Amino acid sequence: MDILTKNDLIGKMAKKISVQVYSPKPQIDGIQIIELKQHAGEDGTFEEIIRLDNKGMLQQFPSFKLRQMSRSLLLPKAVKAWHIHFKQEDIWYIPPQDHMLLGLWDLRKNSPTKEVQMRIVMGAGISKLVYIPRGVAHGILNLSDKTGTIIYFTNQQFDPQKPDEQRIPWDAAGANFWQPEKR
Repeated sequence: MDILTKNDLIGKMAKKISVQVYSPKPQIDGIQIIELKQHAGEDGTFEEIIRLDNKGMLQQFPSFKLRQMSRSLLLPKAVKAWHIHFKQEDIWYIPPQDHMLLGLWDLRKNSPTKEVQMRIVMGAGISKLVYIPRGVAHGILNLSDKTGTIIYFTNQQFDPQKPDEQRIPWDAAGANFWQPEKR
């Protein structure tokens, strides 16, 4: 059996062929991703999202002092981007039945990963927590055709008189950032 090469294909298609890159993508300094274990039984599923120690500190993130837990709904195909905090850290959780794309962008001038961007698929059958340090811009795209849920934990309480939520235009990293990869 002969092995084929690009040269054995129609010329115009041979020029369009590429190889998908499977190597790890750059990680932003300080971002932590923890996959959660989901337990399935005959009667449904169970998963622990957050566990606190005796002092009320998160066991998954021991230096994170939980001050507020919030929920946001995101309409189908909607983008909620970019925003950044100067005082607050976030931990994001998307339920496994939803399907979203979390965007992260390191805007910290003195960070070893300044300007690095990350895209993390959230939900899509998998449960994970993502810790977002202050100074890392973040936003999200609902990839699904149904409304999705964002649950996030913060180490600061929201103050509508002095909000620590600075906005950046949704397309500041380029409108293509929010386009799902097409292969």
